[in-house]
Amino acid sequence: MNESRRVAITGMGAVSAFGEGAHVLWQGLRAGTSAIRPLRHERAADVRVRVAAQVPECFDATAHFDERTLPLLDRTAQFALLAAREAVAQSGMSWDDDAAKRRAAVVIGTGVGGENTQNEQARRLYAENATRLNPLTIVRVMPNAPASQVSIAFGLRGPAFGVVSACASSNHAIAQAALLIRAGLADVAIAGGTEACFTYGALRAWEAMRVLADDTCRPFSANRRGLVLGEGAGVFVLEAMEHAQARGAQPLAELAGVGMSADAGDIVAPDPAGAAAAMAQALDDAGLSPEDVDYINAHGTGTLANDPGETRAIRQVFGPHADRLAVSSTKSMHGHALGASGALELVAVLGALREGVVPPTANFSTPDPACDLDYVPNAAREMPVRAALSNSFAFGGLNAVLALKQA
Repeated sequence: MNESRRVAITGMGAVSAFGEGAHVLWQGLRAGTSAIRPLRHERAADVRVRVAAQVPECFDATAHFDERTLPLLDRTAQFALLAAREAVAQSGMSWDDDAAKRRAAVVIGTGVGGENTQNEQARRLYAENATRLNPLTIVRVMPNAPASQVSIAFGLRGPAFGVVSACASSNHAIAQAALLIRAGLADVAIAGGTEACFTYGALRAWEAMRVLADDTCRPFSANRRGLVLGEGAGVFVLEAMEHAQARGAQPLAELAGVGMSADAGDIVAPDPAGAAAAMAQALDDAGLSPEDVDYINAHGTGTLANDPGETRAIRQVFGPHADRLAVSSTKSMHGHALGASGALELVAVLGALREGVVPPTANFSTPDPACDLDYVPNAAREMPVRAALSNSFAFGGLNAVLALKQA
């Protein structure tokens, strides 16, 4: 690492299509189980979207939030708060005085924000001709609401903000939190990403782009048909390594480096050069050589354009070592949760580092000559994982890569 302060991850939490809990998510990914199911929506018959990776129907917000708090929370913020509670509990962190609270940051990414609230209030306004909307609409819709709600929940008074960069939002948020710690502006940070956008408008918009699969998600497979939308949240506790050691915390892993770049090209079509730049920067920032890396959790959306482009970018950065890498896309199981994807995938990377098990690319069937790496097809693989990358590449040509290694 180029800076003097090393960054540890000491807690993680998640809500996903597998259910509540980071452990539940990791066990599902390790087993190679897909949580992609038929779309649940009151207007499912009106859209061509057939499958999705949605948080289970049994999720009950009233079981987690009191009657005073719940009206303030869009589903996006609900997920973020639940994941943050789990991450903080696992980390063992507590903030007993104002000085510690001022040294704690919160950075939460989201690609869409409070879409459920936006959709509901738009329906009232345009379909029901309502003349007055819910007075809490703005505080539920704003993309910084998850970060603000997490800071309020724990009384944290350090830097707190939201990050919005489409499908790279989680990785950008986690990178910014790490940089705050390195810069000495915080000792601890709660960081991650959240998303919940299964609204009729969002489904219609994604349908119009013609990038959604109609059966399941098959990243890197020749017969892939597109991405499958998901939802959920992943949140982590980051600490300066010396801070974690001083309180006797056991790090889950070290966040050793970050890499960020912009394609500065097409608003939709990915540029392998931009992805490669972010990966190379993450390696350099972490002080890792390509040969030090054993696993890459790929962006791997299952679209025709992304998968061969990411493959070329990996080969550009890793050269001959690319053939010895294990590369998998867990979006084949938890779906593409947009701004939350990188955070869900970080749970997978932490599991691989801690248990020496690489989660698979599920649903893989037919090799594609343009995608010629080892994608760990269909079954998890036991292998040593010393260091790993987590890739997130977004519409707009925005790239964010995290480099992790065993603590």
